Parts: sequence; structure tokens; C-alpha cells
Amino acid sequence: MNKSLQEKAPFEGLRVLDFGQYVAGPTAAMMLGDQGAEVIRIDYKTGNKWDNPIIDALNRRKKSIALNLKDESDLEIAKKLIMTADVLIENFGLGVMERLGLSYEETKKLNDKLIYVSIPGFSSKDEEFINLKAWEEVIAAVSGQFTDMGLNRVLMGINPSFTSLTLSSAYASVFAAMAASGALFAREAHEIGDYIEVPIATALTEGLAYNSMLVENYPDRYCSPRELEINKRRAEGRPMDMEFDDLQEFLDPFYRSYFCKDGRPVYLVCASQITHSHTALKLLSLYDEAMEAGFPELGDWYLPTNEWPKGVDCALGLYPLSRKWAEWIAPKMKEKFSEKTSLEWEKIFGEAGCPLGAHRTTKEWINSEHAIKSGLIHEVNHPERGLVRQIGPIGWVDSSKELCGTGELPPKLDGNRDEILKSLEDVKPIQSNKNHPKEGWLEGLNVLDMTNVIAGPMVAGTLVRFGAEVIKLDAVKPTFDPWNTIAIGILTQQSKKSMLTNVKTEKGQEILDKLIKRADVITYNGRDEQFEKLGIDFETVKRINPKTILVKVDAYSGPMEGPKTHYPGYDDLLQASTGVMSRFGGGMDTPEEHAHMGTIDVLCGHCAAFATMVALYKLRKTGVAEMAHASLASAGQLIQVPFMYDYEGREPFNEPSGREVKGWNSLIRCYEAEDKWFFLRCGEDKIHELEKIEEIKGVKRMNEEERIEFLSNIFKSQRVDYWVGKLSEVGIGAGRLGSLTELRRDYSFDENGIAYYEEPTYQFVKYNNHPCGSRVYLSAPCAVRPKEATINPMVPSQKYGQSTVEILKRLGYIEKEIDEMVEDKVIGLKWSEDYLPE
Repeated sequence: MNKSLQEKAPFEGLRVLDFGQYVAGPTAAMMLGDQGAEVIRIDYKTGNKWDNPIIDALNRRKKSIALNLKDESDLEIAKKLIMTADVLIENFGLGVMERLGLSYEETKKLNDKLIYVSIPGFSSKDEEFINLKAWEEVIAAVSGQFTDMGLNRVLMGINPSFTSLTLSSAYASVFAAMAASGALFAREAHEIGDYIEVPIATALTEGLAYNSMLVENYPDRYCSPRELEINKRRAEGRPMDMEFDDLQEFLDPFYRSYFCKDGRPVYLVCASQITHSHTALKLLSLYDEAMEAGFPELGDWYLPTNEWPKGVDCALGLYPLSRKWAEWIAPKMKEKFSEKTSLEWEKIFGEAGCPLGAHRTTKEWINSEHAIKSGLIHEVNHPERGLVRQIGPIGWVDSSKELCGTGELPPKLDGNRDEILKSLEDVKPIQSNKNHPKEGWLEGLNVLDMTNVIAGPMVAGTLVRFGAEVIKLDAVKPTFDPWNTIAIGILTQQSKKSMLTNVKTEKGQEILDKLIKRADVITYNGRDEQFEKLGIDFETVKRINPKTILVKVDAYSGPMEGPKTHYPGYDDLLQASTGVMSRFGGGMDTPEEHAHMGTIDVLCGHCAAFATMVALYKLRKTGVAEMAHASLASAGQLIQVPFMYDYEGREPFNEPSGREVKGWNSLIRCYEAEDKWFFLRCGEDKIHELEKIEEIKGVKRMNEEERIEFLSNIFKSQRVDYWVGKLSEVGIGAGRLGSLTELRRDYSFDENGIAYYEEPTYQFVKYNNHPCGSRVYLSAPCAVRPKEATINPMVPSQKYGQSTVEILKRLGYIEKEIDEMVEDKVIGLKWSEDYLPE
């Protein structure tokens, strides 16, 4: 094989124009630059508008040219750049590019092969939000992020809750990079460009998909103790007024924090899986005592509860434990964890393959041995700040590992002007005169999904919307409980065909080999030794099918090896390890999970989908199949972008955190109006505009405390629509605090074979006849909105094993062989009688 093709970074030779500002646009362009693309920043003459040192990391590997796009000669340079570009990324306010003469329709005349990615705050066709200033916090407020921040906040009666994490821009940046990569892959076949819109608010809604998911008549069996307490209090009309300390006893003993000998807590995630809880008790020297006490076990977790043995109300490993057994085991676990330090326990559990992590602050994570050695955190020598540690890659493939594992200083403002202008000599418009085939970017591709939980299944669950056909392959005997597979899978397993096979048998391995031979992509999450045992390590896969891309998702991986690379982990554990929980809870003594479920998981799945698109492009361009990677750690860093840097002398990490905070300061904050809450987003440089509102005059002369008191009183005097209207009129960002419940109610449409509608920012699909037996509401797959390519509508998740026979017949097996394999338990047709066992 030509070694140069193998070593060549996937996007080497591609040119990307970065018109972006703040987080979403520059981060998306950074992700493409990490894969070898030449990224040219179109900078303002005065430099970047965001005064945050992290912009240096987002601008790594980029070139800079400063242009005044209102100047005719500079605009002409921009147009020449467009003639040479493969991708354009912009996240200006609505109408800006059109007014500059750089709309998609205009740029298409210059280069019809261009992939034009626009990242507006809200859908450009949504009249409802067209007048809102789409700042990060305003988008979060309107999208319901501040009113749905987790079960703890509900039980404590805290609403709204502010978070400083840039979730919406993180999700949007990944969708934008993924879309650009998918369009580039498809362009290699049809040679025509596309316009793609990625509304930031829509990306956030997809990222919070589990917060908005609703299954009517959801069985109590799958509700956590906190959810049951919320339901009980609502039914009885009791207030939500619990104290934080009291909440800890409503957490499952195998899914919570414990304080250790050094005073630092660890987070344990050992529920829902057949061995984790057992291993945890053995490591704590509590297993024998638990068995002697009669701790219940259950051979078949998928039986309905009315068929459980008499006296059994829960089982070790099954989520959640009953109150009786939780109260018995939790104090014993507390005592055991207090006998060793957090780092001792982290190493003991990690090396035993049992998910546990020490809580850290973001600063501690950035400076941790693993983060640095793994390449998740880059080190660069800055001319003014000295050694700087900052955010590393989001996703990577084999040939971009070295690039992704190393940092680079940003370009100097306008520092590449001469080089860039030289590349524009003699350029001419590009017109291929080709027609777009009007199909999904991945039409005709086959994906074999061998993942579990959320992040893994989300990879193929994302690819399927772009036209891929997905086979979901699971074991005949499940290793996770029905809450984790079926209830959670209602979202992630949509549009997949499900089959059950024991690949550890000789016949099962034969089936797996046949599936690999037809697979373009295989997705898997786990540790390397698990890969090898199942026969899907990359070398084995290459022998069976040299053109198959293997996609790996795990907890701690970076492009390089680190001491925790092979440690297992789940979403909450990475929230703890990377500093999310300590920030959100207000400190190491009161850590809290951020939002409800899947904050990092869902994003990680999208990050891996991006890496998959990159690998597919590399394969189509060069014929070289590679492994694609992403990790929960890389996604956990991305949601904390503004804070992902450190250096000696850095200002303190003093961003707002804790349960009671309502914003950054008096001008960027949640306020209560007469009827509802809203978010005010006014920079200090815009306070003179705020003073144009008669009722608010004089606020400029006040200090912080006076402003908060004054504005709190003033805003309560009128309804929220009045204030949002007044503030928008003078160009100040403001938005009513929405809720995901309200958005789901107002923007749901019946399943009808349409993926999404063009206009609305927020969209949810209502399955009136879902196979689970209840009406189900899910976020629609509409964060990526191409003009030419198509997006496939989703269909409800199958019952596990539903397509086993169909797939085997497609592979050439006859009915007699299939019946024998069922008898020998080589294959399975179902895990349970009911779709969702009650």
C-alpha cells in the first residue's frame, strides 16, 4: 500500500474559510483543521470579537487574513477566496452575509462545489425568533436549558438554574463539522456543493434529547427514587423543598458520589450492568456480607415484575435498587470509601475495569497527568503567557492522531496575508454544471452497530438520518438491564434493524464475519481487550474486509496513550472527572450532575459520528480504511470550552457556579418579570443602549448589587413579552425562559414520513402508535438542514431481535439453519415478551 496515502491527514488539500466568531463557528473550523484542512480565518481588522484566551486554541492550525467586508476591494478578496474554497463556515447574525453579497446564492455563482455551512442562533426561516439577539445565554434560556437542570434542582425547588457551560455552541459546532464532512464525502461522488444550516438552538434541543423525551404511562419500575419522589409530591400537591444533604439518600447506592479519606469525593457508576455492581462490592470487601444478608439476585432481568420470585423487589445490578436494600448497603459503602483516598480508589476500580472516578475541578483536570499524556489537553509555549495548557481534539482518525495530539499557536492577526493573496492569483469561478442527486450523504452505506448505553448507539443513530442502513447487533443474553437498553434505546435505536447473536460461538462468529464483509462501518464502545475477545479488533476486521471503518467510543481515550486510557466510564463519571459537577454544584463538597441525562453521552456520539464522516472521506479519497475515535472525555472538554485553558498567573477560575446563581453578573442574568422569567444579555459596552429604555435610566451609575436590586424590582412591574420586546428594540439580547415541556407541547407533529419542516427551530416527533404501547415524544432529527441533500425521517425503535430472521435470510441462511440456531441459542428472537417489561 502507498504509505503516503496512509499517513496523509484526511482533509489535507482542502481549504476551509472561517468567518466565525465566538464559539460555534471557530470550533467547527478547528475540528476540520485538526484533520489536516487548511483553515483561513477571515478576521476583523481589529481582531477577534471574543476576548477570551481560549480563542487561541480554537484558532490553532489556522491562517489569518484581516478584511473589512464592507470595503469593495476586501470584499473582492473574500470572493476570490470563495472561488478556491471547499468549505465556508459562518455564524453571523441573520442577514449579514446576504447584505455583504456573500449569501449562498451569490457564492454558488462563484463556486458551485462549495459546502456552505451557516450556524444561526435560530432557524433562519422561523419568524417567531427572528428579532432575538442570539447570544449563547439567550438561546439556552429560550430552549429550556435553564429550567430543566436535573432532578436535584426540581426536588430542591430551584428554578431557574443558570449554567455557564456553552452547551448549545458545543453541540452546534459538532453538527456543523459533521455536516461539512458528510457533504465533502458525498461531493467526492457527485461533484456538487450544498448549503447546510445548523441552527444552534436546534442543536441544543437534540443535545438535550433525553431531557425532552416523553413516554406516556412510563412504568414506575424504570423511575429512579428521585423521579418517584417528584411524582409523589406532585400528586399530593406537596412543595419541592428538599435540602441538598437529604437528596443524597434518594440516589442509588451504585450511581452516586462518596467521600473518601482525603475529603475528596469519587463518583461511582455501577448500576444497570450484570457485573459492575458485583465487582464494586468485591473491591469494597462487601460482596460476601451482601450475599450472606440475602441481597437479591435475579437470573432474568427482562421478566415483568409480577413474575419475579416471591419477596424479590430488586436485584443486585438492576437499576434502581429498592429503598430497603439501598438503605442497607449505602452506609456500608460510605464507610468503606472513607478508608482510602479518592485517587487510591480511582486506581483500584479503574484497573479492575469497574467505573469510578475522582471528582476534579476543571483546573485539576487540565493539569492532570492523563489529560496531558493522552493528548486531550495540548501544551503550547505562548510568547506572553508561557506554557499554556488548553483544549485538545474532539474526534480523530488514525492518520490525524499525531496532528490532533499536538497543539499549535494561533496565527498573528493578518499574519498570512501575502501567502493567501499569492494563492489567489489567476483564480476563476468554478462551475461544474452538475446536478445534486437529492439523496442522503450516506445513501447505500451499511453500518454494523455493536455498541451499548447512549454514546455508542448515538453514533449510528446519527448516521442513519443521512441515509445509512444500520443493523444493531446485540447478544442473545443481554449484559445491561432493560432501563439501559430498551427505555434509553427508544431514542438511540430508531431506524435500526435489530438482531441478537451469540458471537462467542463458532456459528455466531460465522454470522459476524458475514456481517463484517458487508459493513462499511462498524461502531463499538469498550476497551481493547473486549474488542479482541469478540473478534472485532481492527486487524481482524481488516483481514475480513479491508474497506471497513471501525469506530471506537470509550471513556478516557485521546489520540495518545494515557494512564487512564483503558479505564471504563459513563457520562456522569466524566462529568465528575472533568470538573462539570463541581462547577455546577458550587464546589467539591456539593457536586451535582449537570442537567438530567446524556449531557456528555449524546454529544460524544455526535463527535464520533463526525470522526466517522472524516474516515469515510479518507476512504473514498484514498482507498485507505482507518479507525475513527471519540471519547466521553473529549466531549466533556468541549462543553466547557470557555474554561479549557490554564497557565501560570491565569486569573482565578471564578465563573458562576452553584445552586443559587442566576447569571454572570447584573447585566447577564435571569430576571423575573410579572408573569415569567426571562434572560437579559447586555454587555457593559452596550449599557448606554439599555439606558434608552425609560424605566431603566440610571442603571449605568449603579454598582453590581444596586443594579440587581433595581432591575429585579423594575422587571417585575411588567409582563415578560413587554420587556423582551423593549430590550430587542434597542438591540439588547433578551429571551423568555422556555421549558422543554412547553417546547415539546407547542412544536410536536405526528409521525408522517417527514424528517422535519423547514421553518420551526424546535421540532418533536409524536409517535401515537409506538411499539412500546404508549405515545412517545422525541426530538426530531433536524439540527442539520441541507438545501440539496436529504435527511431521512426516523422510524420507531424495533423490539430487540425483531429483524434477526430477516437479516439471516439476507445473509443466505435457510429456515432450517435458523431454527437450529435458535434452538442452540446461537441467535435470539427477543429479550422479553413485552416491548418494555413492566
